[in-house]
Amino acid sequence: MGPRFAADAFAASIPEAAAKVRVTLYGSLAATGRGHLTDHAVSAPFVPRPVEIVWLPEQSLPRHPNGMRFEALDAAGRVLASRVAYSVGGGALLDEEGRPDGGPEVYPYTAMSQVLGETEREGLLIWEMVARHEGESIWPYFGDVWATMRRSIESGLDTEGRLPGSLNVLRKASSYHARAQNLTGYFGQTALLFAYALAVSEQNAAGGEVVTAPTCGACGVLPAVLFFLQQQSRLSQEKILHALATAGMIGNIVKRNASISGAEVGCQGEVGTACSMAAAAAAQLLGGTVRQIEYAAEMGLEHHLGLTCDPIGGYVQIPCIERNAVAAVRAVDCAAYALLSDGHHLVSFDEVVRTMWETGRDLKSTYRETAQGGLAKIYVHGLKGQGSVPGMGS
Repeated sequence: MGPRFAADAFAASIPEAAAKVRVTLYGSLAATGRGHLTDHAVSAPFVPRPVEIVWLPEQSLPRHPNGMRFEALDAAGRVLASRVAYSVGGGALLDEEGRPDGGPEVYPYTAMSQVLGETEREGLLIWEMVARHEGESIWPYFGDVWATMRRSIESGLDTEGRLPGSLNVLRKASSYHARAQNLTGYFGQTALLFAYALAVSEQNAAGGEVVTAPTCGACGVLPAVLFFLQQQSRLSQEKILHALATAGMIGNIVKRNASISGAEVGCQGEVGTACSMAAAAAAQLLGGTVRQIEYAAEMGLEHHLGLTCDPIGGYVQIPCIERNAVAAVRAVDCAAYALLSDGHHLVSFDEVVRTMWETGRDLKSTYRETAQGGLAKIYVHGLKGQGSVPGMGS
């Protein structure tokens, strides 16, 4: 998403004399770019001009691991215009100076503690605070978001076969959904959650239309939880849109005070944040207080602390797709746990966000979306018949 938006912006300003475009991808953006279809994303806006992609996984630009440089070249190869951008998660960009490449700040809150304080002083719910700052135009927008999420689920459930790429991963959403129809109770409900999350994540892995929630790699968690609860409890669309607003507030706070970029903090920032957002939304839909909603969000992130980003082959497939499915179930469990309490707990959401940020910065770069460590390293060695897992024999 971010690289495509950056390419769109550069394409809109490209000189007429430009004969070709050169796009240089740095760091983790280069390391996993082919598996993430980044080369397709940055090339499409420049058609019919030829595009040269330069991959520099061993080099990083100073402000973020996901850096890219766009250059417009004349027929002689001279640079006519250039722009540097950073993809920091969920489609968001920073410019060369590190400034957000978007609109002005909408919310005055820098922490969840401020949100809680205002809700209690004024008797507001979190979604009401969103409407206060965004305006009523936010609801048609959320309506479009929800319609897109539903389409992703429905398309994913209807599609069979294998995902693109060398891993030859079989789509599972359709078969899981079919088997769920023959299960009852907890196992039946869990199977449905799995199927919905798999459907969206498989659509993303195949280059289909999804909603960043908060990122493409973690896009299956929130829609799965919302769709599941809507089906189970016959919830109105209005309630679902309110839950989306609350989830968005949670994601905004994480993004502001830490990161939702796997390249910066590992998968705890992507799937962990998605679980936190979904847990908060679920707690609200199930009648929780603001304190219980905050507790659910805190647990959703806390229990993903330290999760690495280690996509095999650079694809958003293994372990990403399964992680979305498991996190969707965990989000509902976190909401249930919080609703059994009075909402008071020792570790605050803000403290967990800070912990996630510090943990992510302590992770070696090989565990931050470079496909050089963790499962990405071990599975490749297994394929080549090299090495063994320590303590597991040969």
